[in-house]
Amino acid sequence: MTHQELLRSVEWKDLRKLTTRELLIENNLTIPWFLVSMLLAYFGYYALALPFSGFFFLTGLRQVHNGFHRALGTNRFLTWLSLYLNSVLMVVSLHAVKFNHLRHHRFCLAEGDYEGKSAGMSWYGAVLYGPVHMFLIHKVTLQLGDKKYRWNVLFELASIAAFLFLVFHFELHFLIYHVVVMVLAECLMAFFAVWTVHHDTQDNPMLARTQRTGWKNVLTFSMFYHLEHHLFPAVPTIKLPELAKRLDDALPDVEKRQTF
Repeated sequence: MTHQELLRSVEWKDLRKLTTRELLIENNLTIPWFLVSMLLAYFGYYALALPFSGFFFLTGLRQVHNGFHRALGTNRFLTWLSLYLNSVLMVVSLHAVKFNHLRHHRFCLAEGDYEGKSAGMSWYGAVLYGPVHMFLIHKVTLQLGDKKYRWNVLFELASIAAFLFLVFHFELHFLIYHVVVMVLAECLMAFFAVWTVHHDTQDNPMLARTQRTGWKNVLTFSMFYHLEHHLFPAVPTIKLPELAKRLDDALPDVEKRQTF
């Protein structure tokens, strides 16, 4: 079954619209995790802060990922602002990530998909490849992106540099902790965001892996409904559980490989 046949077989267009409650959730999900992590780190409770930092990073990925696909329910400026602010807080140019992510959807696991390179590696190879992955997505965007992408990437990198200078110049220990955790998390992206959902799917790249276990999806904020996302990228993350049910009902025979 082709992608177009799948699109015609499942009702999904109504899922693109967010209610006011859903819009507020998708655009503010990161805030409590960030505030609690910073509060604990400020008082030196780094071990206690670590899981909150991890959930901030995960919810930040969810927020900007929706932004990549214009699925936050906000206008262009607010979507851009979300990517910009999270770029500084997550210590990476998210317009560079966006450029490569949209190419990933277009050239999934084929030549030209720089984001997907780690999918064909071993799990430990993908972990070790992480720092190269982060460098490559910035390099590719500056080389292949248009003027607007290049400007956004350079502006975000300059803002990150200014943020890092202030953090280390004034020795703000709680923010130094935050920066270190974010850099480590970014270096694991080739494993968590690519390998886990695409390994051993080269035979049919359209059918990415998915996660259907309830508590695992709660713990990961529905970020591993990746099969559903690749088939219907315009659907916001908060709607993916409903989309998964519709996909199962309409096409029960579609192969669903588990993420973990």
